[in-house]
Amino acid sequence: MQDMKQYIDEAEATLLHTYNRYQVVLDKGDGVYLYDIEGKKYLDFCAGIAVFALGYNNQKYNDALKAQIDKLIHTSNYYYNVPAIEAAKKMKEVSGMDRIFFTNSGAEAVEGAIKAARKYAYLKDGSTDHEIIAMEHSFHGRTMGALSVTGNPKYREAFQPMIGNIRFAQMNDFDSVLANVTDKTCAIMFETVQGEGGIYPATEEFMQKVKALCEEKDILLILDEIQCGMGRTGSMFAWQKYGIKPDIMTTAKALGCGVPVGAFLMTEKVGQNSLTSGDHGTTYGGNPLAAAAINVVLELFEENHIIDNVNSVADYLEQKLDELVAKYEFIKTRRGVGLMQGLVFDKPVGPVISKALEKGLILINAGTDIIRFVPPLVITKENVDEMIAILDSCIQD
Repeated sequence: MQDMKQYIDEAEATLLHTYNRYQVVLDKGDGVYLYDIEGKKYLDFCAGIAVFALGYNNQKYNDALKAQIDKLIHTSNYYYNVPAIEAAKKMKEVSGMDRIFFTNSGAEAVEGAIKAARKYAYLKDGSTDHEIIAMEHSFHGRTMGALSVTGNPKYREAFQPMIGNIRFAQMNDFDSVLANVTDKTCAIMFETVQGEGGIYPATEEFMQKVKALCEEKDILLILDEIQCGMGRTGSMFAWQKYGIKPDIMTTAKALGCGVPVGAFLMTEKVGQNSLTSGDHGTTYGGNPLAAAAINVVLELFEENHIIDNVNSVADYLEQKLDELVAKYEFIKTRRGVGLMQGLVFDKPVGPVISKALEKGLILINAGTDIIRFVPPLVITKENVDEMIAILDSCIQD
């Protein structure tokens, strides 16, 4: 067996260098812990970027996927398959939405949402010059459509021109949204809680005003729940706390808990007046293996009372993070909701995250000055204490 450095050298010689990876080769996981190929143990407060909600090596999850692999993995969407039908029914139940399209990733879900919104507007007036309002500091993915509605110029600069007719407003500033609305606006799109942009939750006032505006002008509200959805904020989808409902929503990440799968969902009104046969497709989307993952994830969420655990442990995590804010002057604030939290520093957090990795704690950033906490949703208060002890020692170092 090769050692860590040999594997890393081989990776650097063969893989396209689009990631600045940490110098660790991970090998296996169990519960909320990961292990590298040399056997070192790490407490994971990243969860594969908010993906592995159920923790690692969950036996029921593993067995469900093994059983589906032995039965049927893929057929294409020329045919129906039972796992996808069951997954669609379960997703309707937990979301309150009406129609669903399964994708392979969050970025693909965003692409589909954009197409659905533009087709909805096209069917109303036959025009193809409709506009979408997105938010500054947002992140929706790296494909060309998703990148076009991502409110960070540094991600878009080298790949211009983007798809056209996108305007950017300020999150939680309704006046800036209003200033961008024209008679060509077909959709307003944002993350219910901005992730990469700095862990900014939408305010209730902002959500309700935008929803009222959309209803008044027949503009579609698209909510991106790829990172903040699937229980992470203390409800299955973050928008469910606000007393409103989107016209289209996107989800992925924890939807499959490691199996690559995403989806965009819509109301019946949008479903009956947007994409139709031939407008959209995907070879792998909703195949039996991916759908089996969704089914067992939703079963385990219910059986293990995952959302109850989020609400219980999140209060404790917030308390412990607030204590760090009070302890160190250079930590400016904590913000977030549920088990999606950020500590904002007045200096770059890279050195702290690197030191934490050395001490067996996996953390990630959200921008250069924010440590992001998106652990598995099965963490305990004891795991929080362990994380805080390591993080505090790293900050002191």
